Amino acid sequence: MLQALGKLFSQRLQQWMPEPFVFAIVLTLLAALFAVLYTDTGLVGTLDSWYRGFWMLLEFGMQMVLMLATGYAIALSPAVSRVIDKLALLVRTPESVYVMVIVVGALFTLVSWGWAVVTAVLARELAKRVEGLDYPFLVACVYLSSQPWVGGLSSSIPLLLGTENNFLMEMGILGSTIGVSHTLGSVLNLLYLLAFFLGIPLLMWLMRPKGDDVQSLQELGDGLYQHQGTVKEEAESYSQSGRTLSDRLNNGLLLQWLVALAALAVVFRHFVSRGQGLDLNIMIFIFIAVGLFLHVTPMRFAVAMKRACSNISGIVFQYPFYAGIMGIMMYSGLGEMVSAWMASHATVSTLPIIAQLSGALINFAIPSAGGEWAVIGPAFTEAAKSVAAQLPPDQLEPFIGRVAMSVAYGESSTNLLQPFFILVILPVMGAGVRIQARDVMGYLVLPFLYLTLVIALLVSLTPL
Repeated sequence: MLQALGKLFSQRLQQWMPEPFVFAIVLTLLAALFAVLYTDTGLVGTLDSWYRGFWMLLEFGMQMVLMLATGYAIALSPAVSRVIDKLALLVRTPESVYVMVIVVGALFTLVSWGWAVVTAVLARELAKRVEGLDYPFLVACVYLSSQPWVGGLSSSIPLLLGTENNFLMEMGILGSTIGVSHTLGSVLNLLYLLAFFLGIPLLMWLMRPKGDDVQSLQELGDGLYQHQGTVKEEAESYSQSGRTLSDRLNNGLLLQWLVALAALAVVFRHFVSRGQGLDLNIMIFIFIAVGLFLHVTPMRFAVAMKRACSNISGIVFQYPFYAGIMGIMMYSGLGEMVSAWMASHATVSTLPIIAQLSGALINFAIPSAGGEWAVIGPAFTEAAKSVAAQLPPDQLEPFIGRVAMSVAYGESSTNLLQPFFILVILPVMGAGVRIQARDVMGYLVLPFLYLTLVIALLVSLTPL
């Protein structure tokens, strides 16, 4: 039955779901319409808010481009290819690949959500080696594997709550930080992760396409997919005699390895000397250093990066439109108004559910946990403090942490319906393949329903 439901949702979303850019345009118009109708911003003010926001994700967008390109470039190296060849001998069936990709990808994203790129690279290479894989379903597994990031080390909202002088403290809403023991280390979060690792792999295993429904990587290429020569072969094809100065510089390892060693020195100082944590910038720097070492010469690294950058247009031109939607929600006051309205009549028992639903709803317009919390966090923190007056004093911080995690879980869950972050996966998984977000998203409807129900039960029933 689950397999039939998965197929049904996949077919329906292929018919109904437009290109992600159309999704961004529709959300832009809706956000602007609501801002004009329900705030004092007016049409001109809404246009100004849209323009101000349009540039908010430039840094983040470039980080995504470099994360994708450098991670994919590493996968194109001979050393990584050999590792994946050996791994393919251990997971020889489609079913084992689906489950492994979900579990390994989830473990990756517990460290950092940016490691979803590594999962995409691994899945793409396994799809070339294991017969019988349904490629759209595999892409769905990769995307789904990134869900646990919200309960991991890079989760934006709990990390912000634990940061000294965060914006809620500067606004006077919080008098102190909320420790990770009340968010990431809480029983609630541990139960959420347990529900994911036990339920999602089993659910996807039951939903897997079989028989004539299977669409392989090669079939979806439709003349686009082809086995390229190796990076080394292409790099060598650009050489002249091999004796010229340019050839020696292009194909020598000394200069490249000096830069790679310098990059590793920076990484060492970041973690050891300065004691700083893992973030997107240092991850990209690590990927660059590793890629420089694995590809040995400047020409090979340049070829690998050229291949890795061949399919990133979606991020380049669509992220600014989503940033514009964020600008409308933030600068017009629309997002704050919606969150305040939803939290206004809450109680201790209902506020976590309302926070989950708010996080899920507003994520369509602000697909960024940190950005969303900046908009709705003050209202929900104030509401949590207000309704928690009936609780013992030592339960105030755990309750605020509960409400914050409810927003985070809700925000993350609707990523399964919102095609924004699938743009991080498709450049790797879709290179040389005729595949779109609508071919994948239908397989995520049942996991979304499962996670939404589980989250609702957990935030309502788990003791503080």
